[in-house]
Amino acid sequence: MAKPKFFKSKYGNIPLPVFFPDATRTVLKSLDSKDIENTKTRGILVNTYHLYKDLGKKVIKEHGGIREFMNFKGGAISDSGGFQIHTLGSKVTDLLTPEDSINFQIALETDMVVVLDDFTPPDADYDEAKKTVENTIEWAGRSKTEFRRLMKDKKSSPYILGVVQGGKYQDLRAYCTQELVKIGFDGLGYGGWPLRQAQGKPELTEFDYETAETIADNTPENYFLYGLGVGKPHEIVALTKMGYNIFDCVLPTRDARHKRLYVYNANSIDEIDVNKENLPAGKAGFYSYFTPDKERYYHDTGPISKACDCLLCTNYSKAYLAHLFRTGDFTAGRLATIHNLRFYSILMEKLSAYKK
Repeated sequence: MAKPKFFKSKYGNIPLPVFFPDATRTVLKSLDSKDIENTKTRGILVNTYHLYKDLGKKVIKEHGGIREFMNFKGGAISDSGGFQIHTLGSKVTDLLTPEDSINFQIALETDMVVVLDDFTPPDADYDEAKKTVENTIEWAGRSKTEFRRLMKDKKSSPYILGVVQGGKYQDLRAYCTQELVKIGFDGLGYGGWPLRQAQGKPELTEFDYETAETIADNTPENYFLYGLGVGKPHEIVALTKMGYNIFDCVLPTRDARHKRLYVYNANSIDEIDVNKENLPAGKAGFYSYFTPDKERYYHDTGPISKACDCLLCTNYSKAYLAHLFRTGDFTAGRLATIHNLRFYSILMEKLSAYKK
């Protein structure tokens, strides 16, 4: 069984790994669809629950799917909506059943649909975690049955992804993974909260690589492995080495609006080496953060990054961006978001070349 080499999209094959920023309601704040495409971002993730609530199936169908609605020529994944309902403090199936979620995602006409899962809270005890795993497996079966029904007479169908729950309990993670494989999917996602308390430092959190590895070790080689909500650049590099090949996260766009820009510690794109040091930013890793809020930047005529070819870095100085943020102009958020998205698309290009 060969590993996937591409993510097949309506608009062509996308090399792996791939990062899809979260366009929750079919928009990345401050950008239009052409801005997204110009950053060489190959796809987006949209949110099932919010679109189900805000637009409904009728509107989506009238426009021929979500990409036609937003005029975006790239890949698209729709999540299940379960996590968003969980954060509202509601019982998931009171607002959206597994069948509802799949049915609506098919109407969105995305390239990958994600089954409804029962989020394991990070503070869940073993019995609570086990219950979420049981629900997740049951809902996955119901979702797959509905998916088969809807795809019965179709010439082609989107990918369908199962989601692994179980929290910090590795036996539950392994069991959930194995049971989802029995149901049969195109890939599995690292579900739940991917952080845990750092050993010896309960006040700090660190990425839970152990769980990521448990899922990878129990997943067939020909499956996609999806780091749902992952993440930070050094985390993506580490998970790619474990076999993960799809990622999504709000970080690059949210951080951009809050004056945090990602910068490669290199003098050109050719000199970037994401595998040289796999450490968090600020700890001698392959990237660092730039925050344009210091007085000295108002006099800096240099670009944000020499290892970037985005609209911001090729046309404007650190001083101008600092001025835009200081005056509160919307252009600041737009340019910073464009830069961060290009940082991530360069990361995917580098990781794809490394895999070859």
